[in-house]
Amino acid sequence: MSSSFFVYNGILFPTALSSAESLTYLEKEFRFLDDDILSVSYPKSGGHWMAEILSAIQQGWDSSWVCSEKITWIETFDGLKVALKYPPPRILASHLPINLFPKTFLESKAKVIYTLRNPKDVLVLFYHSYKKWKDPGSLEEFLEEFLAGNVSHGSWFDHVKGWLQMKKRENFFFITVEELKQDLRGSVKRICQFLGKELNSQQIDSVVENHSFRKVKNESIPISSRKRESILMQSKQPLVLTGLPGDWKHHITVAQNERFDHFYPSHIKGVGVSFPWD
Repeated sequence: MSSSFFVYNGILFPTALSSAESLTYLEKEFRFLDDDILSVSYPKSGGHWMAEILSAIQQGWDSSWVCSEKITWIETFDGLKVALKYPPPRILASHLPINLFPKTFLESKAKVIYTLRNPKDVLVLFYHSYKKWKDPGSLEEFLEEFLAGNVSHGSWFDHVKGWLQMKKRENFFFITVEELKQDLRGSVKRICQFLGKELNSQQIDSVVENHSFRKVKNESIPISSRKRESILMQSKQPLVLTGLPGDWKHHITVAQNERFDHFYPSHIKGVGVSFPWD
């Protein structure tokens, strides 16, 4: 196993971001406050975008307030330290699966917004971001590791099914990147209603204008100057990782897509939710 990762309760985590000791403390000792707002997601599933949106909503969109500097990822070394001394109300973010989440969440009124994304887009985005930790091999090799859950933060399927068990709780709200992209204003209004946050029309306009998909950071990343097989086309130009919903079609081969489609139904069965990509 690469020293880039350690195993905690059977799940891989990057050694650069956290440790078994910090995750143990977080899981068993960290206490949520009732006015905490949490952005939770599987990696590369829009969690940072949602945290930015939540921060802007919480502030009524004060243009002098830099959202990205206020977001605290609680399972990281620095994020945990900041969260412990951060004055309320806190905007917290996490990629943790629910079985490793701080147990005090169930005892609190803290509100969770869980953001999902088409797992094929997650696969492609995660594959290319994985290179900052280790060589993930080919996309076909990474696909098999992804489906088996042998990647950082574990199985996408287990993560989604675990968190969506909370869907009937009053302090839990879930939404997809696809919904945000299709109707950001309507989504912001729904999130405000969930949070009990009243914004006027001008404030909502500001949130939407400053947090549209085109302004999300790091969504356009050059991948390679090589040709790559595509379901839809063969391009002579270098492909770009846009992060747009459905961009997986430009990177995943027909065979890889069929492999994913064969695996997907039985492993997402029982979640009780229809997704836009279904």
